Amino acid sequence: MRVFVTGASGFIGSAVVRELLGAGHRVLSLARSDRSAAALVEAGAEVCRGDLGDPEGLQGPAAASDGVVHLAYRHDLLDTGDLTTAGEIDLRAVEALGAALEGSGKPLVSASGSMIVQASGPVATEEDPAAPGTHRTPAENAVLALAGRGVRSSAVRLPPTVHGRGDRAFLPEVIGRARARGVSAYVGDGANRWPAVHLLDAAVLFRLALESAPAGSRLHGVAEEGVPFRDIASLVGRRLGLPVRGLSGDEAAAHFGWLTPFAGLDSPASATLTRERLGWRPVRPGLLADLEEGHYWVV
Repeated sequence: MRVFVTGASGFIGSAVVRELLGAGHRVLSLARSDRSAAALVEAGAEVCRGDLGDPEGLQGPAAASDGVVHLAYRHDLLDTGDLTTAGEIDLRAVEALGAALEGSGKPLVSASGSMIVQASGPVATEEDPAAPGTHRTPAENAVLALAGRGVRSSAVRLPPTVHGRGDRAFLPEVIGRARARGVSAYVGDGANRWPAVHLLDAAVLFRLALESAPAGSRLHGVAEEGVPFRDIASLVGRRLGLPVRGLSGDEAAAHFGWLTPFAGLDSPASATLTRERLGWRPVRPGLLADLEEGHYWVV
């Protein structure tokens, strides 16, 4: 297949591009900068220039491809707390990609988040819908609705901790805040759990979804259902030689900043149905084992 990939130069996108190329697919990748374009060409991908600010510009490359993997997201807006704008931009991109693929039967695989799930039981599953009102819910719902418009659409819900070499998201933020404040912290008693997946296992799932996910599928890119946040904080404290403490209220907000709602969230998730449907078998190290590796501690 010739696959159009948005967000191809990012942490997850670059791994997905390598996975697709390694499986014999051709990749047409979206790039905003000369630097990103050069890295993608070096990896073996074709490049088209553009960004999420021009959703109509995504339609030509999508229509000219055999399938789309949509990974681009304005993560920079999360740092400022502007989740609403990030979600609106994502929704416009999904709508543009869907319009380009409508009636074609081609696959569209889009990233979503496991933390937005409105769980009906103690562990979120693929059968649970996205909770109303979250910043990623409209885009996920739009992706799934494309199944009724002749697109083999699927949403891959990723946990907050897609970990691995090159990670620039939640775990580096947790480590950086511990270094800056002289304490490794968790919220309350730290029993809240974060699901997790290794970057390279997640990349395999995106390829499998592109190749064979049924239309309208919710998929969970989860290798570990839930790692207690206290265990993460304890490992960080040990590696940095810092005390480990539970914080609440204003103390927790001061320590974690924009990360506070995520740091205290208990959101275990299962990928049982995803594994059964696609034969996905995560084989890479778990979150705590990966945190023990040296790449997370290079300043």
